[in-house]
Amino acid sequence: MSIEGWFIFATFWVLFVITPGPNAVNCIQTAIDIGFRKSLVCVLGILTQACLFLGLSAIGISALILTSPMLFEILRWTGVVFLIWLGVRNWLQAGRPRKDSVIAHKTLYIKAFFIAAINPKSFAGYIAAFSQFVETDVPIATQMWVIVPTALILTTLSYTGYCALGAYLGRKALDHITNFWIQRILAACFVAYGILLGLAAN
Repeated sequence: MSIEGWFIFATFWVLFVITPGPNAVNCIQTAIDIGFRKSLVCVLGILTQACLFLGLSAIGISALILTSPMLFEILRWTGVVFLIWLGVRNWLQAGRPRKDSVIAHKTLYIKAFFIAAINPKSFAGYIAAFSQFVETDVPIATQMWVIVPTALILTTLSYTGYCALGAYLGRKALDHITNFWIQRILAACFVAYGILLGLAAN
């Protein structure tokens, strides 16, 4: 991959990962609840999903999923239900005291992975990265040594930033009422993302 090609890909990926979505909302909300350091396990879950999708895109499976209407719809409606359920649950739990000790890292990791993975529209982003930026005259394996580290580093920086933002909001939202409404706004975002995903055209 040329320097120019890498720069264009990196610019695309920055825009891809900094655009607010369910991943960002989850990082912010988790950091508000349990702090910056513990919330970083969410970033690990997102990175696992990124590695999986990059690998699937490289071997063409993501493109196959996008061309299979039934499978795509199953993934889409699974995402719709999961995001709306998550939003409703968080809305009802807003303002309730939460004990750090009962939130296992494994639970946070699995939750972050599924939030990242259940949106089939994200397949399009990974397919776009490969269809637009991979050079056909260079072996894909060679280019993956450039694409994967770039994508993972930028993804890490983006969602670590969202965790830091959540931790900052958590420190500033000292009174119960402010914290309550921040949690409800974030819960409403999950529901809104679910509804938008359900309304999205195939």
